[in-house]
Amino acid sequence: MQNSHLYFLLLLFLVSCSSSDPATDSTDKESVRHDDGWHAVMASDTSKPHARHEAAFVGIADKYYLLGGRGIKPVDIFDSKNQTWTSGAEPPVEIHHFQPVVYQDEIYLLGAMTGGYPGETPLPGIMIYNPAKDTWRTGAEIPPDRRRGGAGTALLNGKIYLVCGITDGHRGGHVAWFDVYDPVKNTWEQLPDAPRPRDHFQAVVKDNRLYAMAGRTTVAATNPFANTIGEVDVFNFTSNTWATLSDTLPTHRAGNMAIALGDDLLVLGGESKDQLVAHSEVEALSVSTGKWRTLDSLSRGRHGTGVIHHGGQLIMASGCGNHGGSPELDDMLMLKIE
Repeated sequence: MQNSHLYFLLLLFLVSCSSSDPATDSTDKESVRHDDGWHAVMASDTSKPHARHEAAFVGIADKYYLLGGRGIKPVDIFDSKNQTWTSGAEPPVEIHHFQPVVYQDEIYLLGAMTGGYPGETPLPGIMIYNPAKDTWRTGAEIPPDRRRGGAGTALLNGKIYLVCGITDGHRGGHVAWFDVYDPVKNTWEQLPDAPRPRDHFQAVVKDNRLYAMAGRTTVAATNPFANTIGEVDVFNFTSNTWATLSDTLPTHRAGNMAIALGDDLLVLGGESKDQLVAHSEVEALSVSTGKWRTLDSLSRGRHGTGVIHHGGQLIMASGCGNHGGSPELDDMLMLKIE
């Protein structure tokens, strides 16, 4: 009797396990991971942006703009209200390897390159895109002895700051230059050099300080993905001096995206010599403690684009899925943060 009773209980247990809904088991787990992390965002119709990398992604009001990249491609415009992509005007020249800034509802592109790998040349002037008119124009000339590409750019108090970069495409000529452009006075001023040169990175301004994070010193003749930089250099606009943080970026990479978010500075994606696939790591630097921590990784690694904070979300589009130039991506990712 005792054996029969145990057998009955065992049979009941096995039946109850096998009758659980397998769809609920796997789908719920995937749904939690998917909703809580980075995931692809599809347009409400069949529209998509042009696949591109070494480009820029920036937001103005309720629209997102994807500009530049290798080759000449039209501006891709995403309307966050109706969730569709449309195409705008093509730039007059090929523009790539730059970080855009938004000034008076126009997009300024400087510290950029044009031409093919590895001997790209710096653009001689500022390119300006007007979203309201869907037009391009050439702005101020960049001083000939301060021209470079792959530089970091940031806006503070109506002035545009340009830091570091590379003067000879991917072959060399790394510089630690730091310059400021005043759009009102149409003047350039040289500022103290950064502690070290770097290129293929993005600058971030937070609390009256400019942060130069990630990047590398590119040398195509040896390995263009090597020489990545972990040190974080910080310019204090009040004291007009540079300093270097004690803690370095945990995952060294270049071609990354960067953004200020609350007390944190985020470094997202990138490329390095350590792996073929583009980096998916997202790491946050607390400006109050100077310490790094790891956040949710991108659902697909990438380099050579930008990131936007809008509507309680972080959004990025396009980029390249491996180190180098392919595959170029035509997707958009989103992370809900608020």
